Amino acid sequence: MSAKFPEYKGLDLPKVAGDILSYWQEHNIFEKSVTTREGHAPFVFFEGPPSANGLPGVHHVLARAIKDIFPRYKTMKGYQVKRKAGWDTHGLPIELGVEKELGITKEDIGKTISVEDYNAACRKAVMRYTDVWNDLTQKMGYWVDMDDPYITFQPKYMESVWWLLKQIYDKQLLYKGYSIQPYSPKAGTGLSSHELNQPGTYQDVTDTTVVAQFKSLSPTLSKGEGVNTVWRAFNVSPPLEGLGEAYFLAWTTTPWTLPSNTALTVGLKIDYVLVETFNQYTFEPIKVVLAKKLVSYQFAGKFNQVQDKTELLSYKQEDKKIPYRILAECKGLDLVGIKYEQLLPYALPYNNPENAFRVISGDFVTTEDGTGIVHTAPTFGADDALVAKQATPEVPPLLVKDENGNLVPLVNLQGKFRPEMGEYAGKYVKNEYYNDGEAPERSVDVEIAIKLKEENKAFKVEKYKHSYPNCWRTDKPILYYPLDSWFIKVTNVKNRMFELNETINWKPKATGIGRFGNWLANANDWNLSRSRYWGIPLPIWRTEDGKEEICIGSVQELKTEMQHAVEAGMMKADIFQSFEIGNNSEENYSKIDLHKNIVDDIVLVSPTGQKMQRESDLIDVWFDSGSMPYAQWHYPFEMPPKSSKGGLANTPAYQTARKSACHLINEQKKERIKNPTEAEKVLWECLKTKQLNGYKFRREHIIDEYIVDFVCLAKNLIVEVDGGYHNNPEVHEADKFRTENLEDLGFRVIRFTNKEVIGNIDGVLEKIKYELRMSFSPLGKLKGAFPADFIAEGVDQTRGWFYTLHAIGAMVFDSVAYKNVVSNGLVLDKNGQKMSKRLGNAVDPFKTLSTYGADATRWYMISNANPWDNLKFDLEGIEEVKRKFFGTLYNTYSFFTLYANLDKFSYSEAEIPLNDRPEIDRWILSELHTLIKKVDAFYADYEPTKAARAISDFTQDYVSNWYVRLSRRRFWKGDYQTDKISAYQTLYTCMVTIAKLGAPIAPFFMDRLYLDLNVATKKETFESVHLADFPVFDAAFVNKPLEHKMESAQTISSLVLSLRAKEKIKVRQPLQKIMIPITNKQQKEEILAVADLIKHEVNIKEIELLEDASDILVKQIKPNFKTLGPRFGKDMKTIANAVIHFTSEDINKIEQNGHLKVAINGKNITLERTDVEITSQDIEGWLVANEGSLTVALDVTITDGLRKEGIARELVNRIQNLRKDSGFEVTDRIDVLLQKDDYIINAVITNISYIKAETLTEELEFIEQVDNGIEITFDEVNTKLFIKKH
Repeated sequence: MSAKFPEYKGLDLPKVAGDILSYWQEHNIFEKSVTTREGHAPFVFFEGPPSANGLPGVHHVLARAIKDIFPRYKTMKGYQVKRKAGWDTHGLPIELGVEKELGITKEDIGKTISVEDYNAACRKAVMRYTDVWNDLTQKMGYWVDMDDPYITFQPKYMESVWWLLKQIYDKQLLYKGYSIQPYSPKAGTGLSSHELNQPGTYQDVTDTTVVAQFKSLSPTLSKGEGVNTVWRAFNVSPPLEGLGEAYFLAWTTTPWTLPSNTALTVGLKIDYVLVETFNQYTFEPIKVVLAKKLVSYQFAGKFNQVQDKTELLSYKQEDKKIPYRILAECKGLDLVGIKYEQLLPYALPYNNPENAFRVISGDFVTTEDGTGIVHTAPTFGADDALVAKQATPEVPPLLVKDENGNLVPLVNLQGKFRPEMGEYAGKYVKNEYYNDGEAPERSVDVEIAIKLKEENKAFKVEKYKHSYPNCWRTDKPILYYPLDSWFIKVTNVKNRMFELNETINWKPKATGIGRFGNWLANANDWNLSRSRYWGIPLPIWRTEDGKEEICIGSVQELKTEMQHAVEAGMMKADIFQSFEIGNNSEENYSKIDLHKNIVDDIVLVSPTGQKMQRESDLIDVWFDSGSMPYAQWHYPFEMPPKSSKGGLANTPAYQTARKSACHLINEQKKERIKNPTEAEKVLWECLKTKQLNGYKFRREHIIDEYIVDFVCLAKNLIVEVDGGYHNNPEVHEADKFRTENLEDLGFRVIRFTNKEVIGNIDGVLEKIKYELRMSFSPLGKLKGAFPADFIAEGVDQTRGWFYTLHAIGAMVFDSVAYKNVVSNGLVLDKNGQKMSKRLGNAVDPFKTLSTYGADATRWYMISNANPWDNLKFDLEGIEEVKRKFFGTLYNTYSFFTLYANLDKFSYSEAEIPLNDRPEIDRWILSELHTLIKKVDAFYADYEPTKAARAISDFTQDYVSNWYVRLSRRRFWKGDYQTDKISAYQTLYTCMVTIAKLGAPIAPFFMDRLYLDLNVATKKETFESVHLADFPVFDAAFVNKPLEHKMESAQTISSLVLSLRAKEKIKVRQPLQKIMIPITNKQQKEEILAVADLIKHEVNIKEIELLEDASDILVKQIKPNFKTLGPRFGKDMKTIANAVIHFTSEDINKIEQNGHLKVAINGKNITLERTDVEITSQDIEGWLVANEGSLTVALDVTITDGLRKEGIARELVNRIQNLRKDSGFEVTDRIDVLLQKDDYIINAVITNISYIKAETLTEELEFIEQVDNGIEITFDEVNTKLFIKKH
């Protein structure tokens, strides 16, 4: 007995997911998705590591769905896709969380808690929620190898990161510098520029701002020959006693930086004015200097310009307006060198205070806002520091000595003023730095502003709204602070990074060429240093004077250097003594730890015998995660595995020569050594003497099956010298193939022509020197594991993971790190607000999955909005997807199985040839293959939303609403012959194809559907749809004329059904006919070919085609302003007026031809069909509807005969529903009892044969009273119905 198709009592998506998940685990389906593709082309996917110290949200479901779709699709396309999971275990989120739990701050580490204990707490906390993340991963159907994840705190991972840093160091791209950097007092560390550009970092804040008055020194205090003064600059005489001192006006949004002011900066070419007025707070007479262009801005409101001095002198304090008068003008150049009094004299610069407090010039000064004079505090601003350094003599920053004799700013690393700041000492410079509830009512900015007002040093104090950066993790304001940091010289490689980015397929493209591309083009050097404790230590050891240093790139190098230190008496022993070099087992690596609390105890010795201590910084955690393409495999110390669970490939990547070809290759080598070209002789003379930084080169060296001209084995760099014959296309192609093979073996190949070597040997040697510095790793590129074919993460990773992946790939490998990237949008609530616990609008992903199932959740998220657009998440939307798409598919399957099991269909019959199938079958198969082509292209182009929508539309509109509806009778009526078999085979093919096409998005349900269909047919032997082959488009199935013809039928049917709905005439009520005007023979033939189908679908008796409908249907036309406006602009009104006056002939022409030429203002223009809207007027007894050029008129007159047939059809429907509800089998014959009703008797008698045939009724009887039946009420019918098995 053949197996039946499984049947179900209802759609339960969460249960389907649970059952299929168990099936996958029992049969190792995920593992088989990799092992069954062994030897196939790889598709490389990188999993961006989540941090497991926090719980997942519903946005992670979207992110992981996107990441899951394309590996599943590519697996079905035949690729091998390895998907290694990972955990991001370092960085601020972990440390800040641990400090909060322990009730400590960063300053307590190393005092009340040891670094070792603190790091142990971080190690424990970071993996706290791994079980929760694993659970979500499984329940949502995300396939990623969680059994062997990469973990960023493990020694192997950290060693690979050290190796990468060593490559960057060797390329002279790593340097130490003292500069003003973004610093987060609440996080206790500096930040990189890309962290400062995370989404949401810059926030609008309202701060107290001050236009401060800096008092210029009088001529007597500015002693010295050639000393400049305000009076000299403006060429005016010093004022008389009591008529006001001269002040420079400078505006700041950060009054807390004013105590650190040491200069005022002006623009050399800017026009400045000297203005006499009165201070609005003290009412004292003053003269002020500011940019001419900004006078009206600063003197707005309560000030009033006057021309006469007497008006100025007559001013009284109680006057509403304060007068001001412009005295003189000068250029910024004239102001340079003028000295002024220190504004807030709490401390002087420790070094060269005599050079402070003077006017200098700078290119960055503008007159867009402020005063045109910039308050300059070199301690707290990068531009300030640069312009102060460029001044002659250099303007010192305001630094003082701390308790340890170090020069420090007036603000400490916690964001508090130092003791030198008197009444402000110990106060935070930003109220946001206080603990909740502890902030004073007045911030120091307000206090300083009040002080300046009282001392006649504030010209204006006001609140000002502006954008200010916050720390991306603490959400507290950052400071710009002088720091000693290690930097990566991104500015040296940003052009190459930009070029490589141009080759990446970004989704959306605007992010890649806009947000990301612009960022790369203007990239700053990367601040790598982090003054924290839990992370990967910077592997650089330095002498105290900073003159000698070493960068460590491996544990082996570290052990070697420790041995030197032991021999020099710097260390007692190698602390990794038990570690065995070359043993890559987990057991061996568990013996070591590379974290700060361990490696900070390692002291190394310099070549001159000096002690070298490790630089105390950790590295930016973004470098950790950006290293994952290599560190996840412990590259270059180990290579990626050959399968998901397989061992690592430790064998050498190449042989010196293959045994089979050894003798022949050696003979060729000898011959080549004897007969070098002239260019080879010239180059060898330079290479053999180790002129290039001491590197040793070999000549005519055998590598694998090749003899290379020159090679430096220490750097795996091959140098080839090509003669003129290499320009031959065939030779050029062979060279390209040879280069690719050598690069696969781990070598970098550079080529020079004979002419280059002989004519420019110095240039050739410089190029080789450069390549020696920039060469790849000894094991070459990670073939089959790098770069990624696809990655996806949130848009916030544009300046995070996306950036660091790209930067490291470009700097170390001169390669993109990924070829295709999807930048996910945000998941918002249904009102468009960002989800958060604070707002109470966060959605529990586990509850969502358990209620609606992973398939409906994933399908909703993917189909509702493009992955890169923000998604307004609404649970009602998931319910709608569940009902409309999955409900439709489930009902289609249930319909199929109901009759297929009755007929014992198992696809055992031969495939019915396409041409022997009915037209409706050929049509749906044509549409199916069109769908395959579309969906395949959408997935290939990383457009999952388009794929989901195409599958959904096909399932609902074509399969369910059209094919099954029109073919229903073929399944339950008639004998099991060719027509019925064709219907079964066609619908089966549609469903199994939908299962395959939809599997990447809805992995559980589609696997259930695929397995259930195959259980009875055994047509395919794959254990899962995810191990099956993706459907293949076959053009032989596609019949575009048939598709077009069926589309006409659907359009006509849709118009008729809309007219029925408008008139509230049920579809079961037959109507007599429709009229359709036609424009050509082809249209006539198309409609006639589907006439029976249309009549059946919309329940009409006849279709009348009108070749000339002008006497029957009256057309109306009006302009479509939406298209006319953009096309014709100012001519739109004239054109619209012409359209209104079109004749019926004009309307017919534009309708038939799709365009019409019209004379407007003496010139001909062409109107398109879309430029107008054409409708038809209703006619007596008819309703008219239009869509495009198609018009349908429906006769809505219901004759007595039509009415009776309508009653019969309605009665058939009620009987069929009652059969189903009563649990009768499909083949059971029944008897029907109807309660007498005058309105129904005639209708039943007239249509008795039809009713019996449709309902398998043996006997139908009218009786006076039906006691146990159900009430039947519709239109004017009111009766009762009872059925029983015959």
